[in-house]
Amino acid sequence: MTTFKPKQVTKKLLSVLPERARDVLEKRYGLGENAETRTLESIGQMYGITRERVRQIENHGIQSIQKSPAYEEFQPVFDELRSAIDSLGAVISEEDLLSELAKDASSRNHLYFLLVLGNPFYRNKENQSFKHRWYIEKKVADMVERALQNIFNTLDEDELVSEEDMLAKLRGELKDLEERYRDEAVLRRWLSLSKNIGRNPLGEWGSAQSPNVRAKGIRDYAYLAVKRHGSPMHFKEVAGAIEELFGRKAHIATTHNELIKDARFVLVGRGLYALTEWGYSAGVVKDVLCEILRKHGPLSREEIIDKVRKERYVKDNTIVVNLQDTGLFKQQSDGQYVVLED
Repeated sequence: MTTFKPKQVTKKLLSVLPERARDVLEKRYGLGENAETRTLESIGQMYGITRERVRQIENHGIQSIQKSPAYEEFQPVFDELRSAIDSLGAVISEEDLLSELAKDASSRNHLYFLLVLGNPFYRNKENQSFKHRWYIEKKVADMVERALQNIFNTLDEDELVSEEDMLAKLRGELKDLEERYRDEAVLRRWLSLSKNIGRNPLGEWGSAQSPNVRAKGIRDYAYLAVKRHGSPMHFKEVAGAIEELFGRKAHIATTHNELIKDARFVLVGRGLYALTEWGYSAGVVKDVLCEILRKHGPLSREEIIDKVRKERYVKDNTIVVNLQDTGLFKQQSDGQYVVLED
């Protein structure tokens, strides 16, 4: 929050202009009572002039204010805004900056106008990689954007990184910056500048386009729920976890159907699902037994049980019963089992 009242400051600054120029700026920046911003086109139609002429009036009005004694009178206001941006990290997204400085939309419009007027403030427009952002130190702004791009380039498509690790990555990229610019609050604001890096509802970071970050449906929320749990879950538990963690209604049957269809999940027991990335094998127990014996060669019953239990949530007796299928498996004279050739 600011110590000055933005609306009072802009009112006095605008008072140095002739009526039409003042009206154009008020409409362009939403400085009127309803905080509505108007396009160049709509203002031009109202005055019967071209949009380019409106732009000229706007630019000339800003320059006139900057050259006026009123601008010098309010230099402490611009100094305060500069100090505020510096304390927030010297570069900050437009949304975060205005939210930090004002509570309501109308006041934010007036603050935005003051930022446009102020010589110490620079704005980079939104592009494919970054949001609209304001900065006071170009060197810092360039270093932050370069660091964020470097981090994005190292992320696998569906990789998720804890917030602690993500902050450490960014801090490492910015090791040459002053320590005051590298506290956690500043680093989080800098991460929010990127349109390529995002945070999911559980506070984990990754590629903004990944369904693991931009969760859209039950299957995405199910993935996050199972990943957070850290071990296989029954589909009923998954549905409950979705409601508890994300406040979304998840019908049990719908959740089960989504788990079946999504390759990110693998059935590892009766109704139990694990994440494929954890290394569990798909298929019934006999399929898992065949895969293990083909991979490792002859194994004892105890060795087989140990390896299957790492792949599936099944009872030891279930494994032993499946080994008795003489059409698939053979117990050698040394007691070890092999899979019969197809």
